[in-house]
Amino acid sequence: MSQILTLPLLLLLASAVSAPGVLSHDDQYVLQRVATEIRTESLLPPNGSQGRPLPLVSHWNMGSQGKGWTPQYQIELLRSGHRILPWFAWPQGDPEKDERTARRFDDYYAELISICRQFRLPISFRGTQWEAMLIGKQYRALPPQQCPAVIDPNGKPMARLSPFGPVDPWRDPAGAYIDTPAMKRFQRMYPDPPLVLLLSNNEAAKLRWHQVHSSKRYLEQFGSEQSDEFKRKVVSQGWMQRYRVMFDAMRGALVSDTWKQNVRFVGYGAFGPSHFGRWAGWKEYSLITDQWTSPDWLIWQGGSPSYYTHNWCPNRDHWVWSTQVESMNWIFQLEEAFSVNPDFWWEVSLWDGNGGGWTFERGYVPALLAESKACQYLKDGQTYTPERYEGWAQCGLWLLRPRVLREFRGSTVPLEPWRPFFDRLLASVDRIYESETLARFWRRGSLVPNRAHPHPFQSRIPNECQDRDRWFALETSVDPPRPWSMQTDIPVFSLALVTGQVPQRRWLLYAHSPLKDRRDVEITIPGFGVVTVDVPRAGAFHTINEPTRRLVGISPADD
Repeated sequence: MSQILTLPLLLLLASAVSAPGVLSHDDQYVLQRVATEIRTESLLPPNGSQGRPLPLVSHWNMGSQGKGWTPQYQIELLRSGHRILPWFAWPQGDPEKDERTARRFDDYYAELISICRQFRLPISFRGTQWEAMLIGKQYRALPPQQCPAVIDPNGKPMARLSPFGPVDPWRDPAGAYIDTPAMKRFQRMYPDPPLVLLLSNNEAAKLRWHQVHSSKRYLEQFGSEQSDEFKRKVVSQGWMQRYRVMFDAMRGALVSDTWKQNVRFVGYGAFGPSHFGRWAGWKEYSLITDQWTSPDWLIWQGGSPSYYTHNWCPNRDHWVWSTQVESMNWIFQLEEAFSVNPDFWWEVSLWDGNGGGWTFERGYVPALLAESKACQYLKDGQTYTPERYEGWAQCGLWLLRPRVLREFRGSTVPLEPWRPFFDRLLASVDRIYESETLARFWRRGSLVPNRAHPHPFQSRIPNECQDRDRWFALETSVDPPRPWSMQTDIPVFSLALVTGQVPQRRWLLYAHSPLKDRRDVEITIPGFGVVTVDVPRAGAFHTINEPTRRLVGISPADD
């Protein structure tokens, strides 16, 4: 079809998706079933009467260059029964006036939109850091009283957002990103989604609390002798006010009342510090005060912090300095977040340090050696496999139990050769739906703390946090002797969830061994005792019944 697809024709296409020539009867059945699961879980409250909502898989790579995690690939996943939260690139341009833009728009969006509309699927958009436009040249050229950027003590604007500048400009991103022909077209094509997540990359350059001496406005208002606690508090309060103005304006710019009601603004990294206590200077990269561990759950309607083994730093998936250990800090912070924002959207972004920015044209091997975490493992004499990825990802999944596990790969990265890894992510989530045992523990289980040892990150812990449970890794027979350093190898990561009361408790044990499969590993479960299990790289689940003391390995087939 060579002509531009008009709106009526697009709606006709949407209504025709269920035709036998487009979706088979089997496709219809699978899509209806999986869409009901996706919609149901996405709309449950975080801590309601049905327990924790079961997780979904999503992605940062939008496939907008015709490769990678494209809308067509998402349809393939849905037809195969995978539980995903559909994701889209941000609609841009004016498809109503420009024929080429209209054709690109329809090629990318139309088919997946029609599927989402027919089966009433929730959707998400991968946005940029919307507020970054406020430190562009045109804003920095404004008079100081109108400029939202930092004004230095000499009166010159800096390319950083200020929490002390004028508030009104923070309404402007609504016009640039929401009140646009492309976004309006999308809303007309899908006017009644049950949930819309607008996901911000949330990496705009901003004034940090320990840099407030470089802000003329701060110095004029507060002077130079305030405490660090005071600085963190007023910076946080400044962001609270400005981001709320931006979100209100963006919501108001939506043309669909259903969208206005169902939209949520979710920020990448919009959560408390996983590096809590790791070194003496950790608070410089935090806004912790005596009132909050992080202001993010007072600003955003959801957060997607990074469970990342970055390729630019020396952390590892088998060290004390690992995502598994760092993210244990989020457990007590999540309790705080829900206490002040009970409907906070809790998801986690996941990246193994590979596929960060190379293109297919550059080739696999050169990019792997230049940019990937797998190169660091190779230099350490290790292999990096889908099994290792699965074990690591599942550890974070079950430790944190997020609503969405959102994988990251660079925007130009193709699906291959990472499909085998992503398949393991899909399997990790699907098996929860397919196992009554796993689903029950996910919804109702309580994470078991290991109080025999403190969390390894113990630098400058605030008094009010001293007694919070932060360590959930269970003791094993292969643990190295203490004390541990950041580079201490942890051969086996294990954790447990418990349901029921004494003497009828039941535990779910999860364990993975990043570097190699291990046999006959003894693991101590607090409140129960020692069990002996085999621990593969991909991870393994076992249940333990208190009355019978029976240990059983589980899989979806067991249910």
